[in-house]
Amino acid sequence: MRFSYELTETEDRQSVSPLPSGSTPKAELQWLPLQSHPIFSTATISAASAARTPTNLMAWDGASRLYVWDSHKKCLHWVSIRLGDPDPDSISAGFPSKVLQADVPVCFDVSKISINRNGSALLLAGQDGLRVIYLYGRASREENTIICRTVSIGSEIYFGSNNSIRILQISWHPFSDTHLGVLSSDSVFRMFDLSAAIGQPEQEYYLQPGELGLSGNAAAICPVDFSFGADHLWDKFSIFILFTDGSTYIICPIVPFGSVYKWESLLEMHNDACTFGLKSANSKAVNNSNLAISWLESTFPELALQEGVGGNIFAVKAQPFVLMDASVLLQGPLRKVCHGVTENAVIQKGVCEGRAISFLYNLVGKDSILMTAWSGGQLQLDALADEIQPVWKMGSAPRVCVDSLGQMFGAAMICELAPTNLSILKLDQPPNDTIWLGYPPPLLRLAIVDLALPNKGGSLISMVSDPLVPERIFCLHDGGIDSIILHFLPFTSQTSGKEKQMKTPSVFSVLSTCPGESSSPEPLHGFLTLSDSSGGSWIVGLTSSHECVVLYMETWNELLTHAIYSERETVSLEEATDADTLTVISKELLTGPKVVLLPSSAPNLRSVTADSIEGRSMLHQYFKLFHENYVEYAHKVYFELQHHGPHLKKIIDNQHSRIREVQQKLLDVEKKQEKIEDHIDSAVKLHSSLEMRLQNLRSLPGLQKKPLSKAERDFKLELDKFNGVELDALHSSIESLNARLTRHVHYQQVDSSNRQKQIAGRRVSRIQDNELSQLKSSLEKLSLLNSENGKKVKLVESALGSRGISK
Repeated sequence: MRFSYELTETEDRQSVSPLPSGSTPKAELQWLPLQSHPIFSTATISAASAARTPTNLMAWDGASRLYVWDSHKKCLHWVSIRLGDPDPDSISAGFPSKVLQADVPVCFDVSKISINRNGSALLLAGQDGLRVIYLYGRASREENTIICRTVSIGSEIYFGSNNSIRILQISWHPFSDTHLGVLSSDSVFRMFDLSAAIGQPEQEYYLQPGELGLSGNAAAICPVDFSFGADHLWDKFSIFILFTDGSTYIICPIVPFGSVYKWESLLEMHNDACTFGLKSANSKAVNNSNLAISWLESTFPELALQEGVGGNIFAVKAQPFVLMDASVLLQGPLRKVCHGVTENAVIQKGVCEGRAISFLYNLVGKDSILMTAWSGGQLQLDALADEIQPVWKMGSAPRVCVDSLGQMFGAAMICELAPTNLSILKLDQPPNDTIWLGYPPPLLRLAIVDLALPNKGGSLISMVSDPLVPERIFCLHDGGIDSIILHFLPFTSQTSGKEKQMKTPSVFSVLSTCPGESSSPEPLHGFLTLSDSSGGSWIVGLTSSHECVVLYMETWNELLTHAIYSERETVSLEEATDADTLTVISKELLTGPKVVLLPSSAPNLRSVTADSIEGRSMLHQYFKLFHENYVEYAHKVYFELQHHGPHLKKIIDNQHSRIREVQQKLLDVEKKQEKIEDHIDSAVKLHSSLEMRLQNLRSLPGLQKKPLSKAERDFKLELDKFNGVELDALHSSIESLNARLTRHVHYQQVDSSNRQKQIAGRRVSRIQDNELSQLKSSLEKLSLLNSENGKKVKLVESALGSRGISK
C-alpha cells in the first residue's frame, strides 16, 4: 500500500503521518492573530493545577511551532505560527491546529511543559507524574490528530505507592537532546537518558551539605532549585544548587554520557590546566590540575590525541567516564567576599525576607550571573568573582554500572561538603595564590531588588532570561511580569577596556495581572519569549482566564538601549573633551548671556532726567553692565563661530570622503552583482542542459527493458548450459591431434636416417598413410561439426537479440 504525505509551508519539521493515497487533501491553513486563535478559550482549556507551584503550559521549538497543553482534554495543541506576519509587531497562527494525543493516557495534572533542544520531545511534568511525549507520531482517525509515543520517567523512584519523594525541579540539559536533570526532595540529583533505560537514572549524586546552613536551621539544608551552567569554561560542566536558606552550592564536573561540546572550548580548558596548573609551585594545584587533565582526556579522548585529530574537528562527544577512586565534592556555600571580609550570615539573613524559592544562572558576556528569588518578593543578584574549578575527594570511590562488554552506562556517588578551608577566598588575593587550589568562587553582590509584591511572604517567583538581550531578565510573579536590566557587568566591562562605576539594575513593569488594588493577583499559566532572525522580540503569556497575551518588545528594546548605552555616550563625550576634540558650539554659548541684575536705586532717583548728573551716572552704569554681558557674549559667539569654521569644514570633508567610500563600495557591489548574475545564468543554462541530457538518457531503449518471465529465464539457463560445451570438446580434440602429429614427425625423422630399416619404414609408412588418411577424415568431420556449432551459436545470439529489442 502506497502513502502520500502532506506538508504545510510553515511545518518545516512536521512529524509526518501516513495518509491513504486516495484521501482528499486538507484545506489550507487560515492565518489568524495568535491571541484570537480558538484554542485560547475557557471552553477548550480548563484551569491548571490548583497547587501553589509555578505553572507554564506553553512551549516553543525556536522556529514555527507553538505547543499549548489542554488540561481538560489531556492533549497537546500544536499551532503553526509566523513571527512578524502580517505586521512587524504581530504573530499569526494557523487554523486549524493539530492535536497531539499521548498513546498512554495522562492521568495527572500537568503543571509544566518543556521542549528539548532539537524539538523532538516534550516534557510533561506534574506533582503526580513525569512523562516525555515524542512529537513525531502516527495519524489518528480523528481529523488533525496525531498519536504520539509517551514514556514515563522515574516512576518507580518518584511515584511509587509508598514513596513520598517530591520533584523539586526538572530541566533539559543544554548540551544534550536526550538528558533530563531532576532534583528531588531526598537531596539527590539524578540525570536520566531517554536513549537508554528511562526507568533508572544514568547518574546519581547524593548531596551532603553537612551543616545547618547559614541560618542554623535543620530545614535550611533542603534543596529548592538547580540550574545548569552555560558554555563558559568549567561552567558548562557545573550544576548550581540552591537551598532553602539561600545558600548556593556547585558540583563540578558532571557530563551527560554522549553529550556534544565545542572542540575549541575544550581545548582552551585543557591548555589552561596544562599551563597554569602543572607549572604551579604549589603541589596541591599540580595535583588538582592532574586530576582535571586526566578527567578531560578520558571523557574526551581527542584531547590526548591532538596531533592525530587535525584541525577539521568542531565538536566532540563525551564518553562515559568517572574517576574510579574519587567523588565530586559539593563546593560551597558560595559567600560574598569584599576585600578580605567575608559576609556575615546574620546580615545576609536580614537582607531578604522569607525563604529562597527559585534560582537562575545566566551567562552575560564573560560574567556568570546568579539570581536568587525569595518568598518575600526580593531578588538577589550576584556575579561569580572567579572561575569555577573541578574538585574531587580522593578515596571516595563511586558506584559504577557496566555491561557485559565493560562499557559504563551508569554511575552514582556521594557529594560531600568541601573542607572548611576551601570555602573562604579573598578578592584581594593574587591570582597565583588561588588558581587550581580548589577554592569555590566568591560572589560579587550586584544588587538586591525589591519587587514590592502585594502578597508578601507567599509569592511564586520564576525567572527567564531574554534570548536576544542577555542583560535583561524577565521575572514572573503573582502580580504579572517585570523586566530587570543589568547595567554593571564586572568582567565584561574589564574586557571591553572601559572601567565603569557600579550601577544598580533597572526594573520595569511589563505586564500586570492585578485587575485592581482590592482584587487578588492572578498569576500567569504560561510564559514564552519569542524572537526571530531580524531582531524582533515578543512576549507570549497565558492568563488564568485562558486568554493569550502577545506583547511586542520594541518599546522595551528602545528603553533598554537608552538605559544601557546612555552611560557609554557620556563616557565617550568625556573622552572626546579630554582629547581636545572641538565641539560644534560650546554649552556656555548655548545657555545664552547671563541674566543682568539691575543695581538697586533709591526711590527718589527713579524720577530723575537723563540730562541730570544722577541720570547720566545711572545710564553709564547700565551701559557698563550691558557691555560686560551682551557685548562680550556677542564677541564670544563671533570668535566661536570663526574659530569653528575650519573644524566644521574638516567634519564636512570627512563626511564627503565617507560618502565617496560608500559610493565606491556600492559600485563594487553592483559589479559583483553583475558577475553573480552571470554565474547564475550560466548555472541555470548548465542545469537546463543537464536536464535535457537526463531526459535523453531516460528515453534510451535499454532503460525500458522489462524483466524476463519465468519461462524465458528457464530457456536462457538451458542455453547457457549448452554454450561452449561442443567448442570445448573440439578444442580438446585438436590439441590431441597436434600432439600425435608432433610425435609422428619426430619418428619419421629418426627412421629416415636408418637404411637398414627402409623396408620396415615402408611398411610403417603405409600404416602411417592409413592413419593420416583417417586423421584427415576426422579433421574434416570436426571442422564440419565446428562450423555447424558456430551457426547454431549465431542463431541463438540473433534470437536473444531479437527478443531483447522486442521487449
